[in-house]
Amino acid sequence: MDVVQVAFWTVALLVILAVAFDFMNGFHDAANSIATVVSTGVLKPQQAVLFAAFFNVIAIAVFQLKVASTIGKGIVEPGIVDHHVVFGALIGAIVWNIITWWYGIPSSSSHALIGGIVGAVTAKAGLTALVGAGIWKAVAFIFVSPALGFLLGSLLMVVVAWIFRRVPPLRVDRWFRRLQLVSAGLYSLGHGGNDAQKTIGIIWMLLVASGYVAASDKMPPTWVIWSCYIAIGLGTMFGGWRIVKTMGQRITKLKPVGGFCAETGGALTLFIATGLGIPVSTTHTITGAIVGVGATRSASAVRWGVAGNIVWAWIFTIPASAAVAAGAYLVSLKLL
Repeated sequence: MDVVQVAFWTVALLVILAVAFDFMNGFHDAANSIATVVSTGVLKPQQAVLFAAFFNVIAIAVFQLKVASTIGKGIVEPGIVDHHVVFGALIGAIVWNIITWWYGIPSSSSHALIGGIVGAVTAKAGLTALVGAGIWKAVAFIFVSPALGFLLGSLLMVVVAWIFRRVPPLRVDRWFRRLQLVSAGLYSLGHGGNDAQKTIGIIWMLLVASGYVAASDKMPPTWVIWSCYIAIGLGTMFGGWRIVKTMGQRITKLKPVGGFCAETGGALTLFIATGLGIPVSTTHTITGAIVGVGATRSASAVRWGVAGNIVWAWIFTIPASAAVAAGAYLVSLKLL
C-alpha cells in the first residue's frame, strides 16, 4: 500500500485523539457494564466503576486482537486510509458520542466509529473504497447482537427460575447478589476485550498508512495495545451516570437474579463476537439481554417506549456519525 508522508506531530495528535475516543468509549459505555449491578443494589456506583475498570484492563490477557484486525484491515481497501480519513472518522464518532451522552441516550460508540470510518472514506474515495463484507458483517451484528443477547438472557432466566423454583425468594436473592459480581466481571471483561480493540485497530490503521508500522505486521506495537486498554479502563472509572438510569431501571425493573441473567447473556454474546473478530456494540448487547429478562415475566414488564427510543438512536448512529465524519474530513484537508 502507498505510504503517506505525514509529520510526526500530526500522527502524535491523531493518536492522542484516538486514545481520547477510547477514554470516552469507556466513559460512555460504563453504564453497560455496571447498570444492572448498581440498579439491583449489589454495588454502590463508586465501587462498581472500579470493579468494571479492573476487568476492562485485564481483558488484555484474555482476547486475541481479531477485532483490531477487522477495524485496521477489514473494512477499508488498502491504500485509501490517510491521516485525514482517521481525523474525520474520530471526530464523527466523538461528536455523536457527546450528543448521545448529553441526552442520556445509550447509543453505540462502536457503530459511531464504524460510521465515522464509512463517512470519511466515502468523502475521500466513494463507497467503492469500502470492503463490503467487513461493513455488512458489522451492520448485521447491529441486529444479531441484541437478538442473541435477548435469546441468551431470556433463556438463562427461564432455566434459573426452573432450577430455583422450590427455593425461598429471599435466599435466591441473597445468592444472586453474590453471583452478580461474577456476571458483572464477565461482562466488563467482554466490554474491554471488544471495545478497546476498535481503537487499537484505528491507531494501527494510521501507523500503517503513515509508514510507522509495516502493513505486513501481524500485531500493532505493544504501546498501542496497553494505551487503549488503560484508556478504556480509566474512562469506565469516570463513567457517565446519565445512561446508568436508562439501562438499569427505565427499560425494566431488575432483581439480582435478572441482573445476573442479563449480564451473563450479554457477556456470552460479547465473547462469541470477539472470538469471531466482529466489532459489536456492548450497548445493543446488554439492552437486548435486559429486554429478554424482562419479557420472561411478561411483555408489559418491559417499557417498550424507552426501548423503542434506544432503537431509533441505534438506527441513526452510523448515518449521523458518517455525516459528521465526512464534514470533518473536508475540514482536515484545510487544517492538517
